[in-house]
Amino acid sequence: MAGTKAIPGGMADQPSTDFGYRSVPVAEKRPLVRAVFDSVASRYDLLNDLMSLGLHRLWKRVFMTALDPRQNRTLLDLAGGTGDISFAWLAAGGGPVILSDINGAMLEVAASRAAARAALKNLALVAADAEVLPLPDGSVDVVSIAFGLRNCTHKASVLREARRVLRPGGRFGCLEFSRLQVAALEPLYDAWSFQVLPRLGRAVAGDAESYRYLAESIRTFPDQETLAAMLQDAGFAQVRVNNLSGGIAAIHSGRRL
Repeated sequence: MAGTKAIPGGMADQPSTDFGYRSVPVAEKRPLVRAVFDSVASRYDLLNDLMSLGLHRLWKRVFMTALDPRQNRTLLDLAGGTGDISFAWLAAGGGPVILSDINGAMLEVAASRAAARAALKNLALVAADAEVLPLPDGSVDVVSIAFGLRNCTHKASVLREARRVLRPGGRFGCLEFSRLQVAALEPLYDAWSFQVLPRLGRAVAGDAESYRYLAESIRTFPDQETLAAMLQDAGFAQVRVNNLSGGIAAIHSGRRL
Protein backbone atom coordinates (compact mmCIF):
# COMPACT_ATOMS: atom_id res chain seq x y z
CA MET A 1 0.00 0.00 0.00
CA ALA A 2 1.23 3.49 -0.81
CA GLY A 3 2.31 5.84 1.93
CA THR A 4 5.65 4.42 3.02
CA LYS A 5 7.43 7.74 2.42
CA ALA A 6 6.76 11.23 3.72
CA ILE A 7 7.09 14.61 2.08
CA PRO A 8 7.82 17.55 4.36
CA GLY A 9 5.01 20.04 4.17
CA GLY A 10 3.61 22.60 6.57
CA MET A 11 3.35 21.53 10.18
CA ALA A 12 3.40 17.80 9.53
CA ASP A 13 4.81 15.38 7.02
CA GLN A 14 2.42 14.39 4.28
CA PRO A 15 2.10 10.72 3.33
CA SER A 16 3.27 10.16 -0.23
CA THR A 17 2.71 7.72 -3.06
CA ASP A 18 4.06 7.08 -6.53
CA PHE A 19 3.01 8.93 -9.65
CA GLY A 20 5.21 7.20 -12.16
CA TYR A 21 8.73 7.76 -10.92
CA ARG A 22 7.72 10.85 -8.96
CA SER A 23 6.80 10.82 -5.29
CA VAL A 24 3.75 13.00 -4.67
CA PRO A 25 1.44 13.66 -1.70
CA VAL A 26 -1.34 11.07 -1.59
CA ALA A 27 -4.00 13.74 -2.01
CA GLU A 28 -2.45 14.85 -5.30
CA LYS A 29 -2.38 11.49 -7.08
CA ARG A 30 -6.07 11.24 -7.99
CA PRO A 31 -6.22 14.62 -9.77
CA LEU A 32 -2.94 13.88 -11.53
CA VAL A 33 -4.19 10.50 -12.77
CA ARG A 34 -7.53 12.06 -13.71
CA ALA A 35 -5.70 14.63 -15.85
CA VAL A 36 -3.82 11.84 -17.65
CA PHE A 37 -7.00 9.99 -18.54
CA ASP A 38 -8.89 13.16 -19.41
CA SER A 39 -6.11 13.70 -21.92
CA VAL A 40 -6.13 10.21 -23.43
CA ALA A 41 -9.84 9.28 -23.14
CA SER A 42 -10.77 9.98 -26.75
CA ARG A 43 -7.75 7.99 -27.97
CA TYR A 44 -7.75 5.27 -25.33
CA ASP A 45 -7.99 2.37 -27.78
CA LEU A 46 -5.05 3.81 -29.70
CA LEU A 47 -3.18 4.23 -26.40
CA ASN A 48 -3.57 0.54 -25.60
CA ASP A 49 -2.49 -0.43 -29.10
CA LEU A 50 0.64 1.71 -28.79
CA MET A 51 1.55 0.52 -25.31
CA SER A 52 1.11 -3.17 -26.12
CA LEU A 53 1.78 -3.25 -29.89
CA GLY A 54 -1.79 -4.50 -30.24
CA LEU A 55 -1.27 -7.45 -27.91
CA HIS A 56 -3.84 -6.11 -25.42
CA ARG A 57 -6.58 -7.46 -27.70
CA LEU A 58 -5.24 -11.01 -27.35
CA TRP A 59 -4.67 -10.56 -23.62
CA LYS A 60 -8.26 -9.41 -23.15
CA ARG A 61 -9.56 -12.50 -24.94
CA VAL A 62 -7.55 -14.70 -22.57
CA PHE A 63 -8.80 -12.61 -19.65
CA MET A 64 -12.41 -13.03 -20.72
CA THR A 65 -11.99 -16.80 -20.82
CA ALA A 66 -10.67 -16.66 -17.26
CA LEU A 67 -13.66 -14.56 -16.13
CA ASP A 68 -16.00 -17.25 -17.54
CA PRO A 69 -19.06 -15.18 -18.57
CA ARG A 70 -22.43 -16.75 -17.74
CA GLN A 71 -25.93 -15.36 -18.23
CA ASN A 72 -26.75 -15.71 -14.54
CA ARG A 73 -23.63 -13.85 -13.36
CA THR A 74 -23.27 -10.13 -12.73
CA LEU A 75 -19.93 -8.48 -13.54
CA LEU A 76 -18.48 -5.44 -11.80
CA ASP A 77 -15.93 -3.98 -14.22
CA LEU A 78 -13.70 -1.78 -12.04
CA ALA A 79 -11.81 1.07 -13.70
CA GLY A 80 -13.74 -0.07 -16.76
CA GLY A 81 -12.69 2.90 -18.84
CA THR A 82 -14.17 2.92 -22.32
CA GLY A 83 -15.82 -0.46 -21.86
CA ASP A 84 -13.72 -3.12 -23.61
CA ILE A 85 -14.14 -5.71 -20.86
CA SER A 86 -17.81 -4.91 -20.29
CA PHE A 87 -18.68 -5.22 -23.97
CA ALA A 88 -16.68 -8.42 -24.36
CA TRP A 89 -18.48 -9.91 -21.34
CA LEU A 90 -21.90 -9.09 -22.81
CA ALA A 91 -20.90 -10.36 -26.26
CA ALA A 92 -19.80 -13.65 -24.70
CA GLY A 93 -23.21 -14.18 -23.12
CA GLY A 94 -22.50 -12.82 -19.65
CA GLY A 95 -25.18 -11.32 -17.43
CA PRO A 96 -25.64 -7.68 -16.38
CA VAL A 97 -22.59 -5.43 -16.08
CA ILE A 98 -21.79 -2.56 -13.75
CA LEU A 99 -19.09 -0.53 -15.48
CA SER A 100 -17.41 1.62 -12.82
CA ASP A 101 -14.76 4.28 -13.34
CA ILE A 102 -13.66 7.35 -11.42
CA ASN A 103 -13.03 9.31 -14.62
CA GLY A 104 -16.02 11.04 -16.19
CA ALA A 105 -14.37 11.50 -19.59
CA MET A 106 -13.75 7.77 -19.86
CA LEU A 107 -17.35 6.99 -18.89
CA GLU A 108 -18.61 9.40 -21.57
CA VAL A 109 -16.68 7.43 -24.20
CA ALA A 110 -18.07 4.17 -22.77
CA ALA A 111 -21.62 5.55 -22.93
CA SER A 112 -21.20 6.55 -26.57
CA ARG A 113 -19.79 3.15 -27.45
CA ALA A 114 -22.61 1.40 -25.58
CA ALA A 115 -25.25 3.40 -27.45
CA ALA A 116 -23.63 2.57 -30.78
CA ARG A 117 -23.63 -1.12 -29.87
CA ALA A 118 -27.17 -1.08 -28.45
CA ALA A 119 -25.63 -2.46 -25.27
CA LEU A 120 -27.31 -0.11 -22.80
CA LYS A 121 -29.98 -2.59 -21.70
CA ASN A 122 -27.72 -4.74 -19.53
CA LEU A 123 -25.08 -2.11 -18.75
CA ALA A 124 -25.02 0.33 -15.83
CA LEU A 125 -22.41 3.09 -15.78
CA VAL A 126 -21.29 4.19 -12.31
CA ALA A 127 -18.88 6.99 -11.46
CA ALA A 128 -17.08 5.58 -8.43
CA ASP A 129 -13.73 5.30 -6.72
CA ALA A 130 -12.60 1.66 -6.74
CA GLU A 131 -11.28 2.15 -3.20
CA VAL A 132 -14.74 2.99 -1.80
CA LEU A 133 -17.44 1.27 -3.85
CA PRO A 134 -21.10 2.33 -3.52
CA LEU A 135 -22.26 -1.30 -3.61
CA PRO A 136 -23.53 -3.59 -0.83
CA ASP A 137 -21.59 -6.58 0.45
CA GLY A 138 -21.90 -9.75 -1.63
CA SER A 139 -23.76 -8.10 -4.51
CA VAL A 140 -21.88 -9.31 -7.63
CA ASP A 141 -20.58 -12.61 -8.98
CA VAL A 142 -17.43 -11.47 -10.77
CA VAL A 143 -15.13 -8.46 -10.34
CA SER A 144 -12.66 -7.49 -13.05
CA ILE A 145 -10.07 -4.74 -13.34
CA ALA A 146 -8.02 -4.43 -16.53
CA PHE A 147 -5.11 -2.00 -16.79
CA GLY A 148 -6.54 0.06 -13.96
CA LEU A 149 -5.13 -1.16 -10.67
CA ARG A 150 -1.71 0.42 -11.19
CA ASN A 151 -3.35 3.87 -11.38
CA CYS A 152 -5.11 3.49 -8.02
CA THR A 153 -3.58 5.17 -4.99
CA HIS A 154 -4.28 2.48 -2.38
CA LYS A 155 -4.18 -0.80 -4.26
CA ALA A 156 -4.77 -2.93 -1.16
CA SER A 157 -8.01 -1.00 -0.53
CA VAL A 158 -9.19 -1.78 -4.05
CA LEU A 159 -8.57 -5.49 -3.51
CA ARG A 160 -10.40 -5.48 -0.16
CA GLU A 161 -13.37 -3.69 -1.71
CA ALA A 162 -13.44 -6.15 -4.61
CA ARG A 163 -13.63 -9.05 -2.18
CA ARG A 164 -16.28 -7.31 -0.06
CA VAL A 165 -18.74 -6.87 -2.94
CA LEU A 166 -18.28 -10.44 -4.22
CA ARG A 167 -20.74 -13.14 -3.31
CA PRO A 168 -19.31 -16.27 -1.67
CA GLY A 169 -17.78 -18.34 -4.46
CA GLY A 170 -17.35 -15.26 -6.64
CA ARG A 171 -14.20 -14.69 -8.65
CA PHE A 172 -11.84 -11.75 -9.07
CA GLY A 173 -9.60 -11.13 -12.06
CA CYS A 174 -6.94 -8.49 -12.65
CA LEU A 175 -5.28 -7.99 -16.04
CA GLU A 176 -2.32 -5.65 -15.80
CA PHE A 177 1.07 -4.87 -17.23
CA SER A 178 3.58 -6.73 -15.10
CA ARG A 179 7.25 -7.65 -14.77
CA LEU A 180 8.98 -8.98 -17.88
CA GLN A 181 10.30 -12.50 -17.26
CA VAL A 182 12.76 -12.63 -20.19
CA ALA A 183 15.90 -10.74 -19.15
CA ALA A 184 17.33 -10.61 -22.67
CA LEU A 185 14.36 -8.54 -23.83
CA GLU A 186 14.61 -5.89 -21.11
CA PRO A 187 16.80 -3.39 -23.05
CA LEU A 188 14.43 -3.49 -26.02
CA TYR A 189 11.38 -3.22 -23.75
CA ASP A 190 12.87 -0.22 -21.89
CA ALA A 191 13.77 1.52 -25.14
CA TRP A 192 10.22 1.07 -26.41
CA SER A 193 8.67 2.28 -23.15
CA PHE A 194 10.82 5.32 -22.43
CA GLN A 195 12.08 6.47 -25.82
CA VAL A 196 9.66 5.39 -28.53
CA LEU A 197 6.33 5.51 -26.68
CA PRO A 198 6.53 9.14 -25.45
CA ARG A 199 7.52 10.25 -28.95
CA LEU A 200 4.57 8.41 -30.42
CA GLY A 201 2.36 10.01 -27.78
CA ARG A 202 3.59 13.44 -28.83
CA ALA A 203 3.16 12.70 -32.55
CA VAL A 204 -0.22 10.96 -32.36
CA ALA A 205 -1.91 12.65 -29.41
CA GLY A 206 0.20 15.74 -28.76
CA ASP A 207 0.86 14.41 -25.26
CA ALA A 208 4.22 12.85 -24.45
CA GLU A 209 3.98 13.31 -20.67
CA SER A 210 0.86 11.17 -20.20
CA TYR A 211 2.47 8.34 -22.13
CA ARG A 212 5.68 8.70 -20.14
CA TYR A 213 3.71 8.47 -16.87
CA LEU A 214 1.90 5.34 -18.06
CA ALA A 215 5.21 3.66 -18.93
CA GLU A 216 6.66 4.62 -15.56
CA SER A 217 3.56 3.39 -13.73
CA ILE A 218 4.17 -0.09 -15.12
CA ARG A 219 7.67 -0.18 -13.60
CA THR A 220 6.47 0.94 -10.16
CA PHE A 221 3.57 -1.55 -10.09
CA PRO A 222 4.02 -4.62 -7.84
CA ASP A 223 5.55 -7.64 -9.58
CA GLN A 224 3.68 -10.90 -10.02
CA GLU A 225 4.63 -12.45 -6.70
CA THR A 226 3.99 -9.26 -4.72
CA LEU A 227 0.55 -8.74 -6.23
CA ALA A 228 -0.36 -12.39 -5.60
CA ALA A 229 0.57 -11.91 -1.94
CA MET A 230 -1.57 -8.76 -1.83
CA LEU A 231 -4.59 -10.75 -3.09
CA GLN A 232 -4.03 -13.30 -0.34
CA ASP A 233 -3.70 -10.54 2.25
CA ALA A 234 -7.03 -9.12 1.04
CA GLY A 235 -8.68 -12.46 1.80
CA PHE A 236 -8.79 -14.10 -1.61
CA ALA A 237 -8.32 -17.86 -1.90
CA GLN A 238 -7.13 -19.97 -4.84
CA VAL A 239 -4.87 -17.13 -6.03
CA ARG A 240 -3.28 -17.83 -9.40
CA VAL A 241 -0.99 -15.95 -11.79
CA ASN A 242 -0.93 -16.40 -15.56
CA ASN A 243 1.91 -14.60 -17.33
CA LEU A 244 1.18 -13.32 -20.82
CA SER A 245 3.76 -12.58 -23.52
CA GLY A 246 6.69 -13.36 -21.26
CA GLY A 247 5.33 -11.39 -18.32
CA ILE A 248 4.73 -8.12 -20.16
CA ALA A 249 1.23 -8.56 -18.77
CA ALA A 250 -0.25 -10.98 -16.27
CA ILE A 251 -3.64 -12.15 -15.07
CA HIS A 252 -4.06 -12.48 -11.32
CA SER A 253 -7.17 -14.31 -10.15
CA GLY A 254 -8.71 -15.38 -6.88
CA ARG A 255 -11.98 -16.37 -5.25
CA ARG A 256 -14.01 -15.30 -2.28
CA LEU A 257 -14.82 -18.49 -0.42
